[in-house]
Amino acid sequence: MFSHYIKDRSILAVLLLGFSSGLPLALTGSTLQAWLTQAGVSVVAIGAFSLVGVPYVWKVLWAPVLDRFIPPLWGRRRGWILITQLGLCIALFILAQMNPQAQPALIGVLALVIAFISASQDIAIDAYRTDILLPDERGLGAAAYIFSYRIAMLISGGLALVFADHFGWRITYEIMAILLGFSILSTYFAPEISDSIQAPKTFLDAVIKPLANLFKRDRVIVIMLFILFYKFGDALALALMSNFLLKGIGFSLTTVGVAHKTFGLFATIIGAFVGGALLTRLSLFRALLLFGVLQAFSNLMFMFLALAGKSYSLMVTSIFIEAFCSGMGTAAFVAFLMALCDHHYTATQFACLSGIAAMGRVFIGPVAGLMALHLGWVSYFGWSFILSFPGIFLLFALRNRVRLNAEKIV
Repeated sequence: MFSHYIKDRSILAVLLLGFSSGLPLALTGSTLQAWLTQAGVSVVAIGAFSLVGVPYVWKVLWAPVLDRFIPPLWGRRRGWILITQLGLCIALFILAQMNPQAQPALIGVLALVIAFISASQDIAIDAYRTDILLPDERGLGAAAYIFSYRIAMLISGGLALVFADHFGWRITYEIMAILLGFSILSTYFAPEISDSIQAPKTFLDAVIKPLANLFKRDRVIVIMLFILFYKFGDALALALMSNFLLKGIGFSLTTVGVAHKTFGLFATIIGAFVGGALLTRLSLFRALLLFGVLQAFSNLMFMFLALAGKSYSLMVTSIFIEAFCSGMGTAAFVAFLMALCDHHYTATQFACLSGIAAMGRVFIGPVAGLMALHLGWVSYFGWSFILSFPGIFLLFALRNRVRLNAEKIV
């Protein structure tokens, strides 16, 4: 399986570009929060900084620009990836020179700019991945992308804190900018998209036609509901995971950090690879069904942990099983989203679909808090299991009735 990644230039390119996509996220999220905390910025102000993530939700609004216009260098997809990578390098270098105590508002504005450029990079890379991969490569391609994306998040969200502890925040953010600079090489060597895929002729076409093409699909409402609910139970189970492990069970911060970040990371990566490999042998429907059921039952592990109490071995086992099953489900789900996209409007359509998929994860937080407060942790994770099944039932409604461009879901 690994030799396939090396020999296939398209999958190798997706693997390397996933690193560039995953690196900036924590640098305007958890890592930036740690920097602000050390600098003595108030908790109210730090909470407000979470709003810089809004561009990741609303990226569909400017995705048509990336579909319609072709940069002068490296083509429609690689050209936009190059522009966003250069923008991120420059913005991160500027951010590295700032003082959180003296310039908190300016840092907030720049963090929002970085998030906007990062979301734009995601649009271009998602479109490139969808356009370059053949149908039988989507499973392995999704696994490759998830692997490098998670590694990048570990570096910018975990290793960056170690760097900052030893070398300071300025050098840390400069190192992250340099790493993004090296990603430009992967963009340069990535194979170009076929010339047969033409860009929309007008900007109006880039805005109207992608959505018209998407929403005229048979059973489009069922498709959108499936996208919203397929990972809903998984999102609910993870929404308050740190709070559950720290306050609900009583593990230490270090224990949770090592188990949740390390074991969870590697389990997700392994699950994505296994899921990608199985997608070469299973139909998309069977993969989504199997992985969706496994995702649902993996949530019950946390219900058992809530019942058992403070058990390190059960915690590690629960985290590993849930992350492994979630990784498989994500590989199949990303392959499904890619299969839905028309190659003429990939940037806009994938941004729209991924935005719908992110809604549950983004907006479930307040509801999750109320559920945990009034129901308790055992019932909370029981509901995360139950709420995994609407997506599975919707999947059956799509079987044999939805054509994903050239192929069916069966």
